[in-house]
Amino acid sequence: MSLTLTRLRHGPRFRRLILQGRERLTPGMMRLRFTSPEMAGFAAPGFDDHVRLFFPPPGAELPAPRQGEGRLVWPDPVPAARDFTPRRHDPERGILTIDFVLHEGGVASDWALHAPPGAAIGMGGPRGSVLIEGQADHEILLGDATALPAIARRLETLPGGQRAIVRIEVTDRQEELPLPIPPGVDLRWLHSGRGETLARWGEALDLPPGEVFVFCAGEAATVSRIRARLDALGHPEGLRRLANYWRAGTAG
Repeated sequence: MSLTLTRLRHGPRFRRLILQGRERLTPGMMRLRFTSPEMAGFAAPGFDDHVRLFFPPPGAELPAPRQGEGRLVWPDPVPAARDFTPRRHDPERGILTIDFVLHEGGVASDWALHAPPGAAIGMGGPRGSVLIEGQADHEILLGDATALPAIARRLETLPGGQRAIVRIEVTDRQEELPLPIPPGVDLRWLHSGRGETLARWGEALDLPPGEVFVFCAGEAATVSRIRARLDALGHPEGLRRLANYWRAGTAG
């Protein structure tokens, strides 16, 4: 078996999204569904692709950026922005679904909780994608609640018969979501929500035999500790996707 990672570039593009509706998935996660007449050409083929959402100032509309040299250029003041993995895109129905992890006082969380249907935000990206081609002997998927959209997307697209170990840390049982669990997948929930339980599990990790692809995303310090363990095990960097999705002490 052999797995390779292929990178695609999409380039920046700005779109306006209109909030169609919301659904409370768990006490700490809200699902928002958006529509837009500007979704032609949108693609997020990588399981952990991310888009950047731009939030209008309270009581004001979001200004439109201009296209700069490979980037969006905003008038002052630059709007608050956060990165998200799209959970699902349905081009036939024209709906983009994005799951928000709720953090008290965070600009994205406040908008997810209180914006009325019909409210608009901006979206840029994804600027690039990483596609998985081929198949490893094993996959290891690790993360916290912020990584759930990416992990769910990967579980939905695993090759048939793929053996995988999945560990997801959330606060408690109320934060667990129903996920697809194909044959050969060992999925377990870890409880704590602060990253410590997942970090300790990762620091004790022994890799299964053969080629192993590892995805790990979540709080920066947790990801760093798991990266150190993979380095100590001699795991090749070309078979990893490690990402710092947030940092302790920073509002969401």
